[in-house]
Amino acid sequence: MKIFHTADWHLGKIVQGVYMTEDQRYILNQFIQAIDAEKPDVIIIAGDLYDRAIPPVDAVDLLDDTLADIVLKRGIPVIVIAGNHDSPTRLQFGSKLMKESGLYLAGEMRADVKPVVLMDEHGEVHFHLIPFAEPSIVRQLFADDSISTCDDAMQAITRHIKKGMKPGVRHVAIAHAFITPYGEEAVNTSDSERPLAIGGSECVRAEHFEPFHYTALGHLHKAHYVLNETIRYAGSPLKYSLSEAQHEKGFYIVDLAADGSVQVEKRKLAPRRELRIVEGDMQQILRHPESDDYVFVRLIDPTPVVNAMEQVRTVYKNAMHVERKTLHTVTKDEKEVIKREQLDDFTLFKAFYEEVTKQEPSEMMQQLFTEALEELLAEKRESQEVTVK
Repeated sequence: MKIFHTADWHLGKIVQGVYMTEDQRYILNQFIQAIDAEKPDVIIIAGDLYDRAIPPVDAVDLLDDTLADIVLKRGIPVIVIAGNHDSPTRLQFGSKLMKESGLYLAGEMRADVKPVVLMDEHGEVHFHLIPFAEPSIVRQLFADDSISTCDDAMQAITRHIKKGMKPGVRHVAIAHAFITPYGEEAVNTSDSERPLAIGGSECVRAEHFEPFHYTALGHLHKAHYVLNETIRYAGSPLKYSLSEAQHEKGFYIVDLAADGSVQVEKRKLAPRRELRIVEGDMQQILRHPESDDYVFVRLIDPTPVVNAMEQVRTVYKNAMHVERKTLHTVTKDEKEVIKREQLDDFTLFKAFYEEVTKQEPSEMMQQLFTEALEELLAEKRESQEVTVK
């Protein structure tokens, strides 16, 4: 069975004030061209179809057009799960009707979900859908008070799936989570992806997916495998932040053999406009050839530059951001130079606190900040479920 594995479309995304909808339409047209060339048996979208729970109309129309082109015009099944950016209830709507046409949607996590079963010349392939769900939701679903982290939740879900796995057939898991080899805390591959939790509790052990012949993951925007080559992130099809400037975007073509072994090929997608970093002093940059690319400019001028963005846009009319190259912070022992994109929320808080008070925050102050940040992230996810009147 030939499978296309993609994820993290983030339709409706705004990058530095620029709506990316037309760029997304351009890249999805390329994706459809690849479908026509390769003729896959099924397409997986592993979460974050939209960038927010209440997407703009243009984003909804683009998804509707794309899925109609694939499912209705070409007759290719599409299997979709909700990510942390999606509204589970909205994505779930109409799923019972749509599956008759070959569109399988899993918005809300449920304890009794049966796999999507598709056939090829070698027999059945069972697709197990694991949409993003807060640990509190999974705790209620399985009536298990011991579930407190994302790893606990995934362990409970996969354990339940394994109990009902039919022997002698091939099994594919589709999940949206932060998977690391051993559940260790790791750096996110994109600044544009919001954290699922704070302090490492969002990280999930890859071993939960070892019983599956292939695991199609979404959430992290860089394409890579975790622990072994059958557990993979497809990454996003477009660059959505400065931290993704060096990523190679695309999707995976997965050939699932009769014995359950897989061969995976990365297929690149070429954007309408590249997103990249431009570095140099202002006089050097003004001598560059004109470009339509989305650029993030790092100025190395020793002194501030007046009207920097206006000058940059005489060469790069779609420039998104201009900054001085480094941020200087002072520690007890030495002066360190730290790149801005390497500073997480907690480090920024500590730097700000030290700058204002001239002392490090106490353990209690750090704990209060962490708790407040966790509450804020939880409230933000919940607020996206409510239409702003």
